[in-house]
Amino acid sequence: MGGGDDSPATNQKAVRGWLSQLARGSRFWIRSTIIAGTVAGVATIIQMILFARIVHLGVIDNVPIAELTPLFISLILALTVRALGQGFQARFAARCSEQVRRDARRQLHKQWQTLGPVELGQSSAGALAREWIDHVDALHGYFARFLPQMGLSLIVPFLILALVFWLDWLAGIFLLLSAPLIPLFMALVGMGAEKLNQQHFETISRLSGQFLDKVRGLTTLQLFGQTEGAAELIRMRSDYYRRITMKTLRIAFLSSAVLEFFASVAIAVIAIYIGFGLLGYITYGPSEDLTLFSGLLILLLAPEFFQPLRTLSQHYHDRAAAMGAGTELLERLNSPANPIDVAPTGSATGETDVIELDSVVKHFRSDQPVLYDVSLTIHKGQVIALTGPSGGGKSTLLHLLAGFLAPDEGSMHLFGNTPGSFQFGWLGQKGFLVQGTWADNLRLTTPDASDIAIETALRNVGLGSLLNNRTQGIYSPVSEDGQGLSGGQARRLSLARIFLADYDLILLDEPTAGLDSDSEVYVLEALHKLAVAGKTLIFSSHHQALLTLADRVLLVSGGEVRDA
Repeated sequence: MGGGDDSPATNQKAVRGWLSQLARGSRFWIRSTIIAGTVAGVATIIQMILFARIVHLGVIDNVPIAELTPLFISLILALTVRALGQGFQARFAARCSEQVRRDARRQLHKQWQTLGPVELGQSSAGALAREWIDHVDALHGYFARFLPQMGLSLIVPFLILALVFWLDWLAGIFLLLSAPLIPLFMALVGMGAEKLNQQHFETISRLSGQFLDKVRGLTTLQLFGQTEGAAELIRMRSDYYRRITMKTLRIAFLSSAVLEFFASVAIAVIAIYIGFGLLGYITYGPSEDLTLFSGLLILLLAPEFFQPLRTLSQHYHDRAAAMGAGTELLERLNSPANPIDVAPTGSATGETDVIELDSVVKHFRSDQPVLYDVSLTIHKGQVIALTGPSGGGKSTLLHLLAGFLAPDEGSMHLFGNTPGSFQFGWLGQKGFLVQGTWADNLRLTTPDASDIAIETALRNVGLGSLLNNRTQGIYSPVSEDGQGLSGGQARRLSLARIFLADYDLILLDEPTAGLDSDSEVYVLEALHKLAVAGKTLIFSSHHQALLTLADRVLLVSGGEVRDA
């Protein structure tokens, strides 16, 4: 990762460092969770002391119930404080987790912006969705439960151990000797759990991407009679995911059983010691001084001594899940990118009324540049057409101008700004729609647009007659795949966003590709209106009618850009 040593140990170290970085941003909530848990633990110790005292006074000293009333009231107060402490512990833990997941998603979002739509498009939408939702949510248990419990598993057992040593040092030694067994076995089991959880997250990411791809290509699969093969592939992947999940659960249940066994054995040893000591069969050390109060209190505190450690062992799988998810997330965050540094607001470089490219070079393979030593000047308000053979670099040049890609060499200034640092209009080869209404889709770029402005933009792209025939007008429904509209109408709906937003620079990649003749006419008329309005248009096309619209036609071929 990041060009360094990619060994598993190095990767795990990098993930732990990233998780620690997230924890530093939520240090207040982690400490608050530990403090609340400590209050609950202290209240539990007081509760056990009061209960043992009540039993001793009632059974041994035959104290009347009425005289024990203050102790009963104190016991109820201790129970109340314990409940409040546990409630605040859960509340603070949730706030900590919420802040951490927000920070993680903010980092993901920033990385997605850095990579740009071209690079990001190489990843499956299903995998990206899993990273954003499930992988980030997998961090919840680590920060809400495991990290605070690490602190509590030291503080609360230490307080109980100190009290037990004060009551009976021999019982304290029994607790002290048995305590390390739980962390030891927890670490041994956790080593395998981390690897399985990482495999679990990798598998579900691939499965999500494959399933989404198959659903999107269902029509094509049906046309070629490949639906059965696709279904069988998904079944096999799902079955593999099931086996990985069952392995993870087996380790979780096995580790819990082992840890519960050792805790139960340790408590049983202490119970035997207390029982024989009270009966007088053991006379070594402090056993002769055991009373019902001290013996019962030690027995009550023994499970509470192990409880924070047992809870930590249960949450150790949250750590394994976070390490597995963190490996996937960190791989995304460390994805190689060559971002363009965005100039600070108001800091212009170059002339503000021209687009300048100076010795720009772009490679996708080191031995074959797509664009080589491109120098170009485009004046504001010009209409520029890019033409040339397929694969010649037209789309790459548009992506560079948009800031979706960064040049390997050279510099670019668009009206005094760096690419991608200001708003511009974009229409790709495939229009982008979301599930909703026509108005919802247009308000993606202009959220505060009025209904009248939306209707005007739709008429500017030739959708006026269709709009008149729709009873719901601009609130007519449309799906993300353009259901209810033809391909040309869906493309014009995307183009209407550009009219609505009123951008100075508009980039279009094959705006008439795949359209029928009627739709082509409407798109040509719309682009002509934008040109007349003084907008700077740069588009790629092989369409002769579009080329005649241009003030200047550039031939992009063989890595060069020159006037046609």
